[in-house]
Amino acid sequence: MTHAKEHTVNLRPRLMSFCFVLLCAALGVAQTPAAAAAKSAAPRALIVVAHPDDESCFAATVYEITHNLGGTVDQLVITNGEGGYRYSLLAESYYGVALTDEAVGRKMLPEIRKRELMEAGRILGISNHFFLDQRDVRYTQDIDEVLEQHWQQGVVLPEVTRRLESGNYDYVFTLFPTPDTHGGHKAATLTALQAAQQMKGAKPVVLGCQWGQKDGSRQPSWEGYKSEAHPFRTLPGEYTTDRTVKFGFRDAISYQTIVNWEIAAHKSQGQMQNAYNHGELEEFAVLDDGLTDEAARAGELFKALQETAAHPRRLPADVPAAHLLK
Repeated sequence: MTHAKEHTVNLRPRLMSFCFVLLCAALGVAQTPAAAAAKSAAPRALIVVAHPDDESCFAATVYEITHNLGGTVDQLVITNGEGGYRYSLLAESYYGVALTDEAVGRKMLPEIRKRELMEAGRILGISNHFFLDQRDVRYTQDIDEVLEQHWQQGVVLPEVTRRLESGNYDYVFTLFPTPDTHGGHKAATLTALQAAQQMKGAKPVVLGCQWGQKDGSRQPSWEGYKSEAHPFRTLPGEYTTDRTVKFGFRDAISYQTIVNWEIAAHKSQGQMQNAYNHGELEEFAVLDDGLTDEAARAGELFKALQETAAHPRRLPADVPAAHLLK
C-alpha cells in the first residue's frame, strides 16, 4: 500500500496540562463539577480538515479546550492548500512572490500555508500538526471527484484511521458536510467519520461544525449532504460555543479576538480576512459513528466549556518571560 508522506510538527509541550493543573491549585481557581471532570480527564481532540485555515470554524472551541480545560488538540490537514493561489494577491507583496501566477502559487503555497497554519496553531494551542500533502486541485462540490481524482487512492483513509488509533482521542472536530460545501470538506469529514466507525474498541465522538449568529440571521441546517454512496446520520441535539462571551477588564474582551488572531495568521488567503468578527457562534452536531454515549460525551464537553468560558486561564505575575526573548 502507498503511504502518504506525513509531516509532523509539535508546537506545544506535553507538560502543559500538568502545569495547568498545578497553576489552578496555586491560584485557588474554583471549578464547577463539570469543569473539574473535564480537566481531570484532560480532553484529547483531533481536527480533521481538507485545507489549512479550515480550523477557523471551531477556533474558539479549540482555544478553550487547550487553555481553559487543559486539554490537547492535534490537527490533521489532508491537502497542501495549493489551490488557494487565486486569493493571494495581497500576500504577493508580503511574501515577495507572484503567488497568483498559478505555477508559482502551486509551487510556493504549500510551504507558506504550512507556516501560516503553524502560527494559527500556536495561537489556538494546537500541539501537533499532521500533513498528508494531497493535491488541492480546484474548487468543486463533488465529493467523488475529490476522492477519486484529486487524492491518492488508498492513502487518506488509512492515514486518518492510523492517526485516530494512535492518538487516543476523545473527540474529532470536522466541518459539517452541507450540500453546498466544498467537495474537499465533505470528503475530509466523511473520511474521518468512516475512520472512526471502523475503529475497534474506544471511539472518539465526531462533531461537525457550522457558524451561526445569535440573532438568528444565520442558523445552521443539520440536514446534511445526501448520497447513497456516502451515507451518514446526524444525531439530535446541538452544541454551541459562544465567541462573544465577555471577560477581562470591564468585560471588554471576547473570544472573537482569538478567532481574529487565528484568521490573521492565514495571510496568503485574502478572502479569509473578511471573516473578522463574523460568526458569533460555533455550532456542532454529532455525526453517528456507532457509539451509544456520543450525546452524553458531547454534552459533558460543552457544558465544561460553557462553565469556564467567562474565566480564561491567567498566568501568575512571576512567570518568567525569557521565552519572549528567544
